[in-house]
Amino acid sequence: MNTGPVHEAYLSDSSGFRGWADRVYSPANEREVLDMLREASDQNIPVTVAGAGSGLTGARVPRGGWVLSLEKFRKLEIGQGSARVGPAVTLLEIRDAAARINQFYAPDPTEITASLGGTIATNASGSRSFRFGSTRRHIIALRMALLDGRIVEYRRGDRIDFPVPLIPLPKTTKCTAGYHLRPGMDWIDLFCGSEGTLGIILEAEISLLPIPADLFTAVVFFASDDKALGAVDTWRPLPELRMLEYFDRNSLALLRGRFPEIPRDATAALLIESEPTDLDTWETRLSETGAITDASWFAVTEKDRERFRGFRHALPELVIATVRQRGYLKLGTDYAVPIHQNREMLSYYRRRLDVELPGHYVIYGHIGDAHVHVNMLPATQLEADTASLLLKEFAKKAVGLGGTVSAEHGLGKRKAAMLAWQYEPGGVEAMKEVKLRFDPHWLLGRGTIFELLD
Repeated sequence: MNTGPVHEAYLSDSSGFRGWADRVYSPANEREVLDMLREASDQNIPVTVAGAGSGLTGARVPRGGWVLSLEKFRKLEIGQGSARVGPAVTLLEIRDAAARINQFYAPDPTEITASLGGTIATNASGSRSFRFGSTRRHIIALRMALLDGRIVEYRRGDRIDFPVPLIPLPKTTKCTAGYHLRPGMDWIDLFCGSEGTLGIILEAEISLLPIPADLFTAVVFFASDDKALGAVDTWRPLPELRMLEYFDRNSLALLRGRFPEIPRDATAALLIESEPTDLDTWETRLSETGAITDASWFAVTEKDRERFRGFRHALPELVIATVRQRGYLKLGTDYAVPIHQNREMLSYYRRRLDVELPGHYVIYGHIGDAHVHVNMLPATQLEADTASLLLKEFAKKAVGLGGTVSAEHGLGKRKAAMLAWQYEPGGVEAMKEVKLRFDPHWLLGRGTIFELLD
């Protein structure tokens, strides 16, 4: 097993959150993983699993102890309808390999260089999750290493063998805050979304779907935000819709540096993707919602669709680059609310931001799930402090509307304090009891999900 000094690459994530560690382990096989875990347990040393580093919550950032990197676990076997994949394989690699036999992996997290293991750990979702759901829905089997020295493999339908209570979840379409406990739940549902706090993912079997023969994809521009939100309300129920993404005025302003062809009179945009339907029907829909149809973009080829994907993914890249250039951590929300509260939450965001940080924010993302991301772009320390306070205010507002403090990224270390904002004390204690069952000395992912109290 390779060990050595801790390289900087293992000590931060895409948000800019930083940590420290004493050693990095990079095992080549399952036996070496167990040996490392046994040594850590014997010496009571915390272990943090390092994914690809694309996360935004600090879950993969160590706060002391050892780092476990599974970068050598790169199995990738594509079959019809499923694949066996190692945790270090990226979503991009899965996409390209599956596409060769006309298949795709449905979860679509924004960062396609994320590792599969990291996306399972957070139960990640993305733009296509509006139609296909989060990662959890697409896991057939998980192979895990546990701290008690066992390697186990659980398949969909295998039930946990210990009692847990039913913890009420928010009435949102997405939630990745804490463990989703319910009596008789699947092992897969327990481990998926546990953020590296219960065991080590060694391999997964994932489901693949056939690539549709045809898709209707478009970036639709609107002259007013109200018209864009009207289109969201009208189109959200359409069964053929696979994607419904939103960009506000400030998002379009930031994107114009890379995409100068964005129409000047556009103040909002929607990225949509639909399985085949009558194009005349879509022409009517666009007209009825008041879209700037003549200046909107429509995909004719797969290359066009990739360009639109690049348009969507360019925004978080620009946000991260902007805050890093200004010397601050990424300050963004991952909150979602029930569908019927979408306009209320969006209106609240905008009212408060226009007062506290006018012009220094963007709002974009998965509006089909009432899950938009607010990213604040402070230019001064005072603005950064204000943004930090707004993050907490917005989280409590979302919970007050029946929402969640984490819809797709998990809590990690940066948002661990929010677990208690989301759940009653009894629910948090039940989660801690599950944690103790697998990790009695709190070694795995220490400080992730559950806040460290000095």
